[in-house]
Amino acid sequence: MKEYTANEELKLREAPTETYVSNILRRLRRNRMGMLGLAMVFVVLVAVIFAGPLSFGKSPYAMLSPADLKPGQTTPEFMTPNRDHILGTDELGRDAWSRLLYGGRVSLLIGVVASLTSIFLGTFVGLVSGFYGGWFDNLIMRFTDTMMSIPTLPLMVVLAAVLKGGVLNLILILVVFGWMGDARLVRGVTLSLREQEYIEAARAVGASPWRIMFRHLLPNTAAPIIVSFSMSISSLIIYEASLSYLGLGIPQPTPSWGNMLYNAQNYIFSAPQLVWFPGLAIFFTSLGFNFFGDGLRDALDPKLKL
Repeated sequence: MKEYTANEELKLREAPTETYVSNILRRLRRNRMGMLGLAMVFVVLVAVIFAGPLSFGKSPYAMLSPADLKPGQTTPEFMTPNRDHILGTDELGRDAWSRLLYGGRVSLLIGVVASLTSIFLGTFVGLVSGFYGGWFDNLIMRFTDTMMSIPTLPLMVVLAAVLKGGVLNLILILVVFGWMGDARLVRGVTLSLREQEYIEAARAVGASPWRIMFRHLLPNTAAPIIVSFSMSISSLIIYEASLSYLGLGIPQPTPSWGNMLYNAQNYIFSAPQLVWFPGLAIFFTSLGFNFFGDGLRDALDPKLKL
């Protein structure tokens, strides 16, 4: 056994101990793609939070006067970028740059809220199903498999047409078809944890099933839940954009990246900036969340050496 001198023992005692959170942050900082994704997400969040100052005070709803619209022209002059409107305006004379920033608020709100709600629902279903097992688990998982086998986008289109779009209705539609993957993920982790010694000890001292699930099992499923949350935001933003592009998502005049693409499809050649920038915003945001989710997954995996 190695013997330490007094100075070495003092250094060992004074050396800061690395906590679980600091270890995760250190591993995340070493992941270049994860940090790039975090920077991309940060840029998007700053842009949508400070949409007012960044849009130079222009309202996303303000339109030009009917005399200035000149609807007879194929591509009116006001739609092209100019000193007053850096991205030009849409067909109604609304500032495209302002609508891009404020539309990001709506798209991110739907993605984050729908993802959070799906995570809560999927976690609860997976936790209960995996803990109790038996016929109850088989029933829940067969229902989950049935939901996962349904073509998602076509049924979303039908529901969006019935519910007439809107932010709350769109979130509801995304949650209905977004919880199954989280449920299966949490259920798999719960099945592997429920036979551990500390769970048996909790049962032995008389802990209730709900206390075991939410006090002992749930904290140990936090890592995959966090990763799933960060990565599902990008897919839900794309789903929102798809429904809005089909005219079944966010109704006018509220801006979102999807309905900006829907409105600009007739001007794809004459005013391409109205198509390119909302599309690039969706691509940039989705890529950022995916990069960050991959980096977070690697940082939370203790088997990887970063």
